[in-house]
Amino acid sequence: MSALRHIVYLHGFRSSPRSAKAQAMADWARDAGLDWCCPQLPPSPAAALALVHQRTEAWPDEGVALLGSSLGGYYAAVLSARRPAWRLALLNPAVDPARDLAAYIGENRQWHAPEESFYFRPEYVDELRALQPGATTHPARCFALIAKGDEVLDWREMLARYGVGRTLLLAGSDHGLSDFARWQPELIRFLLT
Repeated sequence: MSALRHIVYLHGFRSSPRSAKAQAMADWARDAGLDWCCPQLPPSPAAALALVHQRTEAWPDEGVALLGSSLGGYYAAVLSARRPAWRLALLNPAVDPARDLAAYIGENRQWHAPEESFYFRPEYVDELRALQPGATTHPARCFALIAKGDEVLDWREMLARYGVGRTLLLAGSDHGLSDFARWQPELIRFLLT
């Protein structure tokens, strides 16, 4: 694999580029002189993927990493099928967001800006259902950080679906990986090898 030059970070549902994990990785990418892409994703899955494609379509096949947290992990897995040479790093990735997010149809508040809201439409669940990430074909390019203490997603589902490459299965932690600073060096090591 060629040297890392570009990173795409995809945040989760109700999250943003202001999440602690996104900020920690943005700081590292800036210090390492890497191109950083972490857009605020729209609530429509189709629009979110179109936005990421637009921002990265000119990027090369080598030297790129896709990082995704929760719903962003699901998106990253979908996108990695289109760009299999890109490294893939998943942080407590969603496995079946169409099932899980059906309960959130309606008005939702942003996690990092509770004064901001968005409407999650029923058709967005259909868009999620249409997005099926294929099987990972390059396990050496995959990394998963999965917390058994995740209070939102089932770690067993995450491990069964995404535990195909380098996997860190944490005994505790939580959905937001509030102890991310402890595990960030492992993620960085994966990205740089």
